[in-house]
Amino acid sequence: MRKEELLPEVVIKFAGDSGDGMQLTGTQFTNNTAMLGIDLATFPDFPAEIRAPQGTIPGVSGYQLRFSSDRIFTPGDECDVLVAMNAAALKTNLKSIKKGGKIIVNTDGFDAKNLRLANYPDGVNPIEDDSLSSYEVIRMDVTKMTRESLKDFTLGTKEKDRAKNMFVLGFLYWMYNRDMDSSIKFLTEKFSKKPDLLESNIRVLKAGYNFADTTETFTTRYKVEKAKMEPGEYRSIMGNQALAYGLIAASQKSGLPLFLGSYPITPASDILHELSRYKNFGVRTFQAEDEIAAITSAIGAAYGGHFGITTTSGPGMALKTEAMGLAVMLEIPLLIINIQRGGPSTGLPTKTEQSDLMQAYYGRNGECPMPIVAASTPSDCFSAVYEAARISLQHMTPVIFLSDGYIANGAEPWKFPTSNDLAPIDVKFKTDLGHGEEKFQPYLRDEKLVRPWAIPGTAGLEHRVGGLEKQNITGNISYDPENHQLMVKIRQEKVDKIAEYIPEQKLDSGPEKGQILVLGWGSTYGAIKSAVAEMQAEGYSVSHAHLRHLRPFPRNLGDMIKNFDHVLIPEINNGQLVKIIRDQYLVDAKAYNKIMGIPITKTELIFKLREMLGGLN
Repeated sequence: MRKEELLPEVVIKFAGDSGDGMQLTGTQFTNNTAMLGIDLATFPDFPAEIRAPQGTIPGVSGYQLRFSSDRIFTPGDECDVLVAMNAAALKTNLKSIKKGGKIIVNTDGFDAKNLRLANYPDGVNPIEDDSLSSYEVIRMDVTKMTRESLKDFTLGTKEKDRAKNMFVLGFLYWMYNRDMDSSIKFLTEKFSKKPDLLESNIRVLKAGYNFADTTETFTTRYKVEKAKMEPGEYRSIMGNQALAYGLIAASQKSGLPLFLGSYPITPASDILHELSRYKNFGVRTFQAEDEIAAITSAIGAAYGGHFGITTTSGPGMALKTEAMGLAVMLEIPLLIINIQRGGPSTGLPTKTEQSDLMQAYYGRNGECPMPIVAASTPSDCFSAVYEAARISLQHMTPVIFLSDGYIANGAEPWKFPTSNDLAPIDVKFKTDLGHGEEKFQPYLRDEKLVRPWAIPGTAGLEHRVGGLEKQNITGNISYDPENHQLMVKIRQEKVDKIAEYIPEQKLDSGPEKGQILVLGWGSTYGAIKSAVAEMQAEGYSVSHAHLRHLRPFPRNLGDMIKNFDHVLIPEINNGQLVKIIRDQYLVDAKAYNKIMGIPITKTELIFKLREMLGGLN
């Protein structure tokens, strides 16, 4: 007899060869989950190789999804369910499965060839021996059943096998008490001009659902209730999507046409793809021949009065540094977006890391200060990049915006704002000489130390541009030592002064004074928030603050830090923010670092906090 079991939350990991469609399967299940109003968080895990040998460990592609009836902030530390399409997928992900968890295996992916490619010893097959006795193993020959359901189609075997992921998706839709309408609609739109592929994918999707429904082995279906969230209209959003929408919103609010000069690089390329769809909003995208051409084209657009943007990742930032210095010297608005990944050099192109904070602070020649803003979650990319745009446009300065692969490719529900909810971005061009002004002075500053923005060709406002040092006020070329020191000091003071025009730092949770302040930035947000909440529930005096503005820091940050006995700074790097905080505030902040290309988990942080509190006590 069939029964239904109510669960508070579930963590599923889809894993298989890079050609098995696990990212699509995960995305479809995620969208279906979001439509039900269930809170969720995702973590796509791509292979670094464009096309690693099929069946090998380097070729494993994964997609982790956590969905819950309560608010959640991470994709989960351990999985309740693992879908393993082959032996390599099982071997790669076995350590992340809870004891007693379910492992759904495609038995066709565990033949002698696949076992050899996954580096299992001769004669060893994990789904036939007792090595998985601590788990509930669900065996099914997905490949065979997919081919059987398509036996009357004229498609080739390879084309039929590409639909295996739909069989798994249908099976999971049955297991978690879902309907298939959202995926059928998606397939109808995707393959509207390819009726054979449309019908074959829908048939396999239904075959997976019916297999679970008619096989007596599966006696329990599971359900996760709708989450208790703030009322409003939500959508599922990925970080790079939210970032693109934030840029369009800033363009519309400022009244400036958006120009993106970009060179494709993982994991930033999706921003170029997304923005290119919105020409109706006056967006212009330019895929340059290299990173230098990308940023210099954006500088040219900014000089001409447009909202200039360039996107990249760490290696591309290295190539853009000279042009960034030019933008600082010119003092024009420019947004440099860095979706960080593991480094150095090519490093880990598809893995996440908070690797470039030091590069953003110091990675240019000379004294070259630039404001830095960082997003903390996929949905936060919208408001964080909007803030970065505001600072750049209103303070006449290039700004570096930091996200990373975890944020960029992750998804979560987003209660999106209306245009009226967004703060104005007022931009004023200088159009003529002011009262008593006999000649245009391009470096004459206002109370923010911001120079005027004059569009080239404006009569009477001709002025010099270039990377040579400017004379104060006039903007003429100057080699005078005292003038150079003055201009260096002014440029730094202008950036420092931005602290007067950004919000003061607030605690995310916890008391204003206590034993430990966990200070974070970027994608560590979810893990820190979850770990600190658990410690607070146990009665510990632990607080959490998360930085959006990394340069300059909020003006009250130093006073906040002094209210705590100890400061812990978790980062997905070898310790970068912690060095800056120690230097600026002379505090003995402690670091917790992880440099594995994967996020810090809640469990790790709880262990570290217990260790610190134990030592304190």
